[in-house]
Amino acid sequence: MALGVLVAGSYTATALLDIPSPPTLVQLLTTEPSRQGDLFATRTVPASATPAPLPVHDEPLPAAVPWKGGRVPVEQFLTTTHTNAFLVLRDGRLTHEWYRDGVGPTTRLSSWSAAKSVVSLLAGQAIEQGKLREGDRLVDILPQLKTGGAYDTITVRDLLDMTSGVDVPENYNEYSPLTGTARMYLTRDLPAFAQGHRDLQFPPGSQGAYRSIDTELLGQVLAKVQGRPLAVLLADNIWAPMGAQDSATWNLDHDNGHEKAFCCINATPRDYAKLGQLVLDNGRAQGKQIIPLAWIKRIATPAPHKVDGWGYSAQWWHPPGGNGKDYSALGVYGQYIYVDPVNRTVVVKLSDYGDQQDEQETFDALRAIAQSG
Repeated sequence: MALGVLVAGSYTATALLDIPSPPTLVQLLTTEPSRQGDLFATRTVPASATPAPLPVHDEPLPAAVPWKGGRVPVEQFLTTTHTNAFLVLRDGRLTHEWYRDGVGPTTRLSSWSAAKSVVSLLAGQAIEQGKLREGDRLVDILPQLKTGGAYDTITVRDLLDMTSGVDVPENYNEYSPLTGTARMYLTRDLPAFAQGHRDLQFPPGSQGAYRSIDTELLGQVLAKVQGRPLAVLLADNIWAPMGAQDSATWNLDHDNGHEKAFCCINATPRDYAKLGQLVLDNGRAQGKQIIPLAWIKRIATPAPHKVDGWGYSAQWWHPPGGNGKDYSALGVYGQYIYVDPVNRTVVVKLSDYGDQQDEQETFDALRAIAQSG
C-alpha cells in the first residue's frame, strides 16, 4: 500500500495498522532523513557530567579525493553527497570540521543504521559482564518468539553477524511503507512486529544477509538481559564514561516504548566522533576501559560470512580495499563513523544522500583523507 493512500485515509486506518497518524506520514515525505528523528517519540541520553575535551589542531585536507573514476576537491565531494557534517580526528585531535549551512556542532543528526554499531558495543559490554553469550539462543532469552522450527536455532552470534536468515527485506521506500524494514521503522509495537515476522529466508548461520531485524532482535535481547532500556544502557555505559558533551536521543516505537535498535540515535557530530575515537583507542576513554578490548578485536576481525559481498563483524562493516584494517559504522543515507587504526584516524560524515548510494566510492574518498595525514 502506498504511503499516499495512507495519508489520504483516516486516522482509523493508521491506528489499525499501528503506524503514525496521517499528519506524521505527510511530514515524513517532506523531512530530510537526518531530521526525521524529531517526528517520533524519543528517550533522552543525557550529556556526560564530565565531558571530555576534544583538542583542536587544524590540518589541511588533501587537495582532491578519488570520486567515480576521477578526482574532485574535497568540498565538491561533500556537497555532491549532500553532507551535513564532516569531521576528521587524528590521534584524538579534531583536525578538520565542516558543516553545511544551517548545521553546526550542536545540531543533532540521525545515525540511521550507524546505531547498529552502537548496539554492538552494548552487546560487547553485556558479554563481558557475563549477562550474555554469543552462543545463547534468541528464544531462550525471548521465549515468546519460539516457533518449534528452525527459527528457534538463531543465536546471538547470528544476530551480531547478520546470519539469522529472518525474512524481513530491507525495504526503505517511504512510498511503500507496509513491508520489510520500512514497516518496522513505522510500527508502534516492535515486539509485536518481531513476533509477526518469524519466517526464514535461509537456515540460521548458513550465510550472511543484511537485515535490520537482526539488530532489532539483538536490542530486545539486550534490554531483557540488562533489565534496562537501550537508551539508559547507552547513557550509563558509554555516553557518560566516554565524556559526551551533548545529550542525545534514541527514537522509540511509541511514547515510553521500545528503542528502534536498528536505527535512529540522534546525536551531535562531535559526539559521534568521540564514539569513533573510543573504538580507535581500543575501547578506552578518560582513563577507563569502557568497551572490552576483546570486543574491539571482535569487531575489527571480519566474521566468516560476508554480508552482501562485504566483510562484516558484529554490526561493523569491513569495506573492500584499503589497508585491510579499517572498518566503519554505516547508515543508509550516508552516515559514516569510519575508523582507520593504521593511520590513527576517525572520519565522521553525516549526510542526506539517497539510500545505499555510492558507498564504495565514499569509502575510497574517506580512505584517501585518512591516509593523507
